[in-house]
Amino acid sequence: METDILIPEIKEKETTNFFEKVQNDFLGLETNYQVASGELTRRIYLDSTASTLMMGIAHRTGEKFLQHYSNTHSLMHFSAKIATKTYTWVHEKILQFVQADPEHYTCFFTGSGTTSGMNRIARVFNHLQPKKDVVLVSIMEHHSNDLPHRKHGGHVIHIPVDTHESKMGCVDMDLLEHYLAEYEGRVNYVSVTGISNVTGIINPINEVAKLAHHYGAYIVVDAAQMAAHVPIVMSGNADPEMDVDALIFSGHKTYAPGSPGVVIVRKDLMEKIEPEEVGGGMVDRVFPERYYVTNDFPDREEAGTQNILGAITLGAAIHVLDKIGMENVLEEDTQLTHYCLEEMLKIPEVVIYGETCMKTCPRAGTISFNMKNLNHGLVAAILNDYFNIAVRNECFCAHPYVEKMLELTHHIQINEARAKQIADWHTEPWMGMVRVSFGLYNTKDDVDHFIYALKEIITKKDEYEKYYIINDHGDYEHLTFQFSCKDYFNLSQFVLDELDS
Repeated sequence: METDILIPEIKEKETTNFFEKVQNDFLGLETNYQVASGELTRRIYLDSTASTLMMGIAHRTGEKFLQHYSNTHSLMHFSAKIATKTYTWVHEKILQFVQADPEHYTCFFTGSGTTSGMNRIARVFNHLQPKKDVVLVSIMEHHSNDLPHRKHGGHVIHIPVDTHESKMGCVDMDLLEHYLAEYEGRVNYVSVTGISNVTGIINPINEVAKLAHHYGAYIVVDAAQMAAHVPIVMSGNADPEMDVDALIFSGHKTYAPGSPGVVIVRKDLMEKIEPEEVGGGMVDRVFPERYYVTNDFPDREEAGTQNILGAITLGAAIHVLDKIGMENVLEEDTQLTHYCLEEMLKIPEVVIYGETCMKTCPRAGTISFNMKNLNHGLVAAILNDYFNIAVRNECFCAHPYVEKMLELTHHIQINEARAKQIADWHTEPWMGMVRVSFGLYNTKDDVDHFIYALKEIITKKDEYEKYYIINDHGDYEHLTFQFSCKDYFNLSQFVLDELDS
């Protein structure tokens, strides 16, 4: 299908490098807030691992499509033709983006992120091989790539990561093979993240796939962080054993907030399983006494009306990333991550988690850290309140991984707390981290501002600390600076103002 109707801007720039144009074209880059000093300053968004900002072209594509909006599953009227053909094109584009052969793989949308798709795949693989009762999952996983396998997959064994001078790195391939050999014949599948949401460490997913397949297991990849940062090759590898069986990612982490989760999986696996959700669009015929599920993908996995608008904005974002080239995206990303790591390593008071040598263990887009003698929550609050830098703190829905790294780094303090029988040692300052994460829109200037803020916090530590208390919710709250959400966005008032205008 021609995409000129929806994304004319891309066609204009097909033969040129438009990375810089795209980098400056995101909603929210000029958002200003008043900080504790009273100044109105521009927000520095360093929380892309949680959710990225909306790509401008994707947003405008959605607005353009809304002029033609209709439900899919019909080619009868003009708008339905546009909706159905564009929605179909998005599926095809995503398969191409992750290099999944459309003859053998399908792509379908589910839920609002990775979680729904991961639960679906865990149930599918459990039904496919119910006698294989073991699932291997790395210790570095987000809860959405851990808990679904505990609930639906079987007995979960966590694969350790390798360590380099007390720094945790990638999945330990030797131990992975050890577990695969030890439980040979019982391992149903291996599920591993492409990129850690805590450290940004990149796992060799195709090498993991080769090992899993050698021992008769499937491979599932959590690409929630990977899709926006790293080239993905699901099929067509020189060694077919390196191909990936199933991969799941989130549209809201791929520059299209409000878009659905995405599952790419081998058709032959899904054909053997009855769809979980039934309803309109996934059947060929329905009679009072029986119904016949369609054999067509993705229809059989997409019952009912899908998030058509969200899928189309995601398709636009994916199209842009593809035009930039994911190799170029990764190069820009690793350069910025490396620069930030190098600058942070110059500050003695900063403790960085995970292997910091990117030659030893590649990283992309995410760094987690603590500052000595400062609670992670306080650091995050100061960065926000005084420097307008949006970061995240605590354990990032990856409790086992975070606790392992914290224990490895702070074992002396933790052992002392245990020895003193401090019941709540898990709530001590070291039991959490601060995370900075980058998107296409972040620049060296953003990193410089962040590094400046860290140095200011160290210099004025006592001054900042006296302005904060811990409130009833356990959050750090400024004593004199009050931020009012309604000063910046009040949904009900905005609607009324629009009606009056």
